[in-house]
Amino acid sequence: MSIMVGFVPTPAGEAALTAGIAEATLRKQDLFIVNSAREGALVDKSVATSEVLEQASRRATEAGVKATVIQPPYLHDLADEFLEVARDLNASLIVIGLRHRSQVGKFILGSHAQRILMQADRPVLAVKAAGAHF
Repeated sequence: MSIMVGFVPTPAGEAALTAGIAEATLRKQDLFIVNSAREGALVDKSVATSEVLEQASRRATEAGVKATVIQPPYLHDLADEFLEVARDLNASLIVIGLRHRSQVGKFILGSHAQRILMQADRPVLAVKAAGAHF
């Protein structure tokens, strides 16, 4: 079993990583840091640079947690493919970060986090960045 963190280079992503490291330490489980990009996308602000991912992995290692970074591309639906990765990894816990969105933004764009929370077949820990207000 392992802990899976959905990581993006944002304050919410950093909060998810911090919580994921804490859970992996507490449960004595390995940590998978997942950062996905849409297949074929030329630019994607949710994709972390190799330096940022190395730093994330180093944070886990320094906390005594074995960490693996994976960057599976997704073609169709991020939430569905993210949950498939969780099943493939046999993750005991999924950790995601939340960010504030307007009601109109949620309606028009949907919410990957909301879909992950509602459709996951395993526990999900949703965290927000320090100082974030909803």
